[in-house]
Amino acid sequence: MKIFLSLISFYLLVSNSLLAQTTQKQRVIILTDIEADPDDTQSLVRLLLYSNQIDIQGLVATTSCWMQNRINPESIARVLRAYGEVQPNLLKHESGYPESEALLSLIKEGLPVYGMNGVGDGKDSEGSDWIIKVLEEKDDRPLWISVWGGVNTLAQSLHKIKQTKSKSEAKRLVSKLRVYTISDQDDSGLWIRNTFPELFYIVSPGDHYASATWTGINSYINGIDNNTISNAWIAENIQQDHGPLGAEYPDVAWGVEGDTPAFLSLIPNGLNEPERPDWGAWGGRYALYKPEFDKTKKGGSIVTIAPETRAIWTNVDDAYTPYVPQEYGRTVKRDTVTFKDNKVTLWRWRDDFQNDFAARMDWCFMNYEEANHPPVPGLTHPEEFTVKSGEAFSLDAFNSTDPDGDNLSYLWFYYPEESTYKNEVNLGAENVHIVNLTAPKVDKKETLHFILKLSDKGSPSLTRYKRVIVTVVPK
Repeated sequence: MKIFLSLISFYLLVSNSLLAQTTQKQRVIILTDIEADPDDTQSLVRLLLYSNQIDIQGLVATTSCWMQNRINPESIARVLRAYGEVQPNLLKHESGYPESEALLSLIKEGLPVYGMNGVGDGKDSEGSDWIIKVLEEKDDRPLWISVWGGVNTLAQSLHKIKQTKSKSEAKRLVSKLRVYTISDQDDSGLWIRNTFPELFYIVSPGDHYASATWTGINSYINGIDNNTISNAWIAENIQQDHGPLGAEYPDVAWGVEGDTPAFLSLIPNGLNEPERPDWGAWGGRYALYKPEFDKTKKGGSIVTIAPETRAIWTNVDDAYTPYVPQEYGRTVKRDTVTFKDNKVTLWRWRDDFQNDFAARMDWCFMNYEEANHPPVPGLTHPEEFTVKSGEAFSLDAFNSTDPDGDNLSYLWFYYPEESTYKNEVNLGAENVHIVNLTAPKVDKKETLHFILKLSDKGSPSLTRYKRVIVTVVPK
């Protein structure tokens, strides 16, 4: 029996590895003011558990407004060494986890100075040169810069590119960059956005963190179950009895994992589309516009704030009514309360990505048969198709499977904020693999975004998604 189970596990591992290979890994360089707050270390622990699905190409120690004159690359190395101890066991569950030595070679240093004091001629650093080196590689994939602290190391890279490259080459290199900053934690972010108006940039501007989308990861929300960000949940599922990597996860001080949203949307889960911040994802949802400065709230850091001179990817609201479990009859129902603000775009997925984190922490010490692994959604139709106004159509996830043989739960829902058609779409019984609908009557082409949330009943319950885009055209 044990031999049979081992063969099944090997087959599933190979199958999952082949499936993962069809998804292009996103390249990312991390800029972190690690030790300014425990949350950088927390986010690094989580990031490493996805290092087989995200192509980490640099880990740069930087300053920020909270730590202006020192950097701590040795703290990055400490976490990487703990990862190295569990990496062999992680490979039992999914392929592609890099050796810790390879990651240790990617640790780079920014200048130990604050903001624009580190930008200009003669202010290059190991970190700023590394960004340029990676950017110049023959790789068609965009390069994400995930900024957990100050952004002056990137600002220096851009300054050098502007000073030393031809206009066409500078434009080409900048066009490959994708930036997500956890608010502005030094004064170089605004300089970057003003100086490079075409640069893809996600940020909640200003220094009033409570109004930022990313704080949805750790905000206590009245009216929902907040257990998965509780200290007790973190201790049980992450910190204790989960091996040396979990032991490196520090207690919460100001807010748990405030930097994690800067890479959450790079994880391939069927929902995340990094190039489309306007489509909701684990890292939140964002719209491209120039925010009104008089609505930018002042917080308390030393970062200078000023009006934006260009459109940026920034805060936008969702109206979200959670589904809650029922004891009898249909397993879920709509709650009686609807939430609407920008943080909703992130925390609506919080239980899903926290459970996913907990499962991967289990992978650090469990065998394949002991642990849970995510289900695999499978549709009977394309992910995008067109129907005529008033025409009947179906959404069907009949081909979904689970590598552990777990029972599956289905939930289909309509996401109006992503769609051009803003009216309600009634799906009937949403918690079945197939839903039958009639296209709304339209007088112009409209798009409808439907999300399949597929969850298993393993422990912890894991979720993957499929996004189906239906285009409706007039008859």
